[in-house]
Amino acid sequence: MRAGIAALVAAYVLSQFYRAFLAVLAPVLGAEIGAGADDLAAASGVWFLAFAGAQIPVGWALDRIGPRLTAAVLLGIGGAGGAAVFAMANGPGSVIAAMALIGVGCAPVLMAAFYIFARTYSAAVFGTLAGVMIGIGSLGNIASSLPLAAVVESFGWRLTLWGMAAVTGVVALALLVVVRDPPKVEGAGGGSVMSLLRMRALWPVLVMMAVCYAPAAGLRGLWVGPYYADVFGADAAAIGMATLVMGGAMVAGNFAYGPLDRLLGTRKWLILGGNLVVLACLVALWAVPEAGGWVTLALLSALGFFGASFPMVVAHGRAFFPPHLVGRGVTLLNLFGIGATGLTQVATGRIHAGLAAAGGGAAGPYQGLFLFFAVLLAAGLAVYLFSQDRTD
Repeated sequence: MRAGIAALVAAYVLSQFYRAFLAVLAPVLGAEIGAGADDLAAASGVWFLAFAGAQIPVGWALDRIGPRLTAAVLLGIGGAGGAAVFAMANGPGSVIAAMALIGVGCAPVLMAAFYIFARTYSAAVFGTLAGVMIGIGSLGNIASSLPLAAVVESFGWRLTLWGMAAVTGVVALALLVVVRDPPKVEGAGGGSVMSLLRMRALWPVLVMMAVCYAPAAGLRGLWVGPYYADVFGADAAAIGMATLVMGGAMVAGNFAYGPLDRLLGTRKWLILGGNLVVLACLVALWAVPEAGGWVTLALLSALGFFGASFPMVVAHGRAFFPPHLVGRGVTLLNLFGIGATGLTQVATGRIHAGLAAAGGGAAGPYQGLFLFFAVLLAAGLAVYLFSQDRTD
């Protein structure tokens, strides 16, 4: 089981890498194949939407087939295949198609690990294990920042993507060899997603899932690069450093959130408090978008750190699931989290394009993005305020 979890962690490192690497590739893709910021926003959004669209069948497969085959087959075909398509891209359309494939390939990885945690370990430590999984996996977020910029500078982006395709294929093979499916439970395969949606206590948690991940994922995964380039005139190295620092803050945040529900005796108020800090950071970025230096970097880092509540929200929702619906339950939560993030990526691309066309300075479009994320998060927090707190 330990070897299988280690392989799933490696696969999740790749998943985090693929959802965030476009921010660093933005300048070179624009120069070589004409993929602008709005095209990359669409590509990033498609990754999240393809990932989200796969969640319901992935949940069924986890409960019926098991995590080993589900994760290995999809990562091998979608993840490695999509990276190969990206390496051969000759325009924005090819990049979008590649990102869709990669999104499907990455869709089962984290949920396979969560399924194993839920079926194998005590429910009380689910939040901690989920936080550790995401925290270690978020090294992929860091790898897609300054290290990626250095590799692309040395070898070019196409050779880099071919290398990623090979690495992804090897990890998929490792999943097939070492992951072990936990024992089946009585009633596995019974029930449905509708059984979960009838649980009213789950509704505010689903709303929180839809808004908690979008700001950090959208800014770190896509907009930090164009923001630094357009507003501060940053080069690839400076963008790589900014994304590295924000990515590191997100890693630290995942580790910090993990054990706090047991230390504080609450999940609801931990999640609310952390995301109120994220909201304050978004408002500050909207108010002073041209601050630059350590002010902007500190705000983005704090946003990344406190915006890492994703595993804790999953743990909150997990507390309501019956054992035979764990697979479909965690993937339903992931559907709301990743699906909403995909939609916001597409929406922010249009907001950015509209505000850029309207003029008003280089910072104007990014002020619009910060305000959009702030309003979205505030609305979600207002709903989540009425949620039922539950710990294991």
